[in-house]
Amino acid sequence: MASTGLDVFDATIQKTNALLKEIEAELGWEKHRDLSYAILRTVLHSLRDRLTVQEAADLAAQLPLLVKGIFYDGWNPSHVPKKIDKEEFLEEIRTNFRFSTEFSISELTTRVFKVLQWHVSQGEIEDILSTLPKKLSSMLSQLEATK
Repeated sequence: MASTGLDVFDATIQKTNALLKEIEAELGWEKHRDLSYAILRTVLHSLRDRLTVQEAADLAAQLPLLVKGIFYDGWNPSHVPKKIDKEEFLEEIRTNFRFSTEFSISELTTRVFKVLQWHVSQGEIEDILSTLPKKLSSMLSQLEATK
């Protein structure tokens, strides 16, 4: 692994790569870093915009530094939380994820959320799910979070 000369940067690059590899493994996308990055970014942005400012900040606090930057990129906290239902949430992801895959947008979203659960405390996951509409919350929590 190349060194940036700064331990905090090296550590966040390593943690981010590990997260992306977990998404690749979950989806069977070996060595498709572009796809794993794109779906992670898209799901994070859609989720972030659905959360209150406080919940978004609480979630971001548990993410690796680089992923936290991805999470906040382009964020306008004066426009959140968006009051959207499950279908609108999935449509937003479909619009912003411009790749074709064998998975439905619902399946992609659920599996990325499953991987995120490995990196975020159970209490924070419960807080996030409790703020979402029931159908969206049920969809995101349908896969077991066990690694």
